[in-house]
Amino acid sequence: MLSAINHLTLAVADIDLALRFYVGLLGARAHARWDSGAYLSIGDLWLCLSLDAARAAACSSDYTHYAFSSDDFASAAKRLRDAGVIEWRVNQSEGNSLYFLDPDGHKLELHDGDLASRVAACRQHPYAGMVFFD
Repeated sequence: MLSAINHLTLAVADIDLALRFYVGLLGARAHARWDSGAYLSIGDLWLCLSLDAARAAACSSDYTHYAFSSDDFASAAKRLRDAGVIEWRVNQSEGNSLYFLDPDGHKLELHDGDLASRVAACRQHPYAGMVFFD
């Protein structure tokens, strides 16, 4: 029934700050901006930033996060660390990962790998109770 993620909307407390982060630091492409939002893209992902006063009070302690790829993981990770991003988790899984927060506290990840590499690693060292379907 579903075929793909259509877009991802992130509630933000400050559009200008979010644009500096996503466009200036992460390299997203800006397509449109208005008083209460912006349309960006990262590769094929349509990313919407939406001004939301409730975001300033929101903080999630669960593992929900959004992971992105880079053509050069090491350079991208260095750039993020040099910019002083807050790291919210230490990588404990296959592949290189840098878990960091955006200015609004959204949990993001820079990940070097894909579903195929993850499943291959899990076949070597499966998680408790793991079952493979292919």
